[in-house]
Amino acid sequence: MLVKLDNPKTFSDVIGIISELVTEVKIKVDKQGMSIVAIDPANVALVAFNIPSTAFSQFEASEEVLGISLDSLKMILRRCSPGSNLVMQTEDNLLKIEIHDKIKRSFSLALINIEAEDKAIPSLDFSSKLEISSQDFLEAVEDCSIVADSCSLSSKQGKFTIEAKGLNSAKNEFSQDEVKIEGTDSKAKYSLEYLQKFTKACKLSEKMRVNFSEDYPLRLEFSNQQIALVFILAPRVENED
Repeated sequence: MLVKLDNPKTFSDVIGIISELVTEVKIKVDKQGMSIVAIDPANVALVAFNIPSTAFSQFEASEEVLGISLDSLKMILRRCSPGSNLVMQTEDNLLKIEIHDKIKRSFSLALINIEAEDKAIPSLDFSSKLEISSQDFLEAVEDCSIVADSCSLSSKQGKFTIEAKGLNSAKNEFSQDEVKIEGTDSKAKYSLEYLQKFTKACKLSEKMRVNFSEDYPLRLEFSNQQIALVFILAPRVENED
């Protein structure tokens, strides 16, 4: 494998976001591009990332699977400056990384053996499908995190609501002027700890897709010209006495 990525900030940001959920991943490389599918250790959240071969200024690859420590990769990618070029190639059991800006900096990252089974994005059917401003969704999650550790997402009668209740409460309500809403009414509750990690991806795209159903997993989608990033989160189901 030999690939070159111009202005790799988005790639660096995504690796940093994924590293908050998992510490080690299998990066799959083939002629279509580079991808990651991983589940967090608690089996609560799945993350899927894809960067197509067309996003690279140079892309020479056959099918490979690279076992990577994300903490190590993240620290190397943070050394990229605005306007840098990133070159990655495999050699023996190493991922060799070069950062080209005023000078050429070289790193070697040892590939690791990851025993975990390959993961796939589950096929899910959602009753509520929305498109919303990424910044608006981020602000709503931050509001809710002030008062509780989980929040409810509700789509009802043409309105979308993000609400949290504890001793105190917070509520953000959006009309169809702010949110594109499709499907039927539904409501489900999700962990704000995970949502706060996911919403770090809001800086990647102006709009995001939010898909959910009654007491059903949540799917968040972020995409731009370079990448596609998906999170799936299990619902928070309250136990009845």
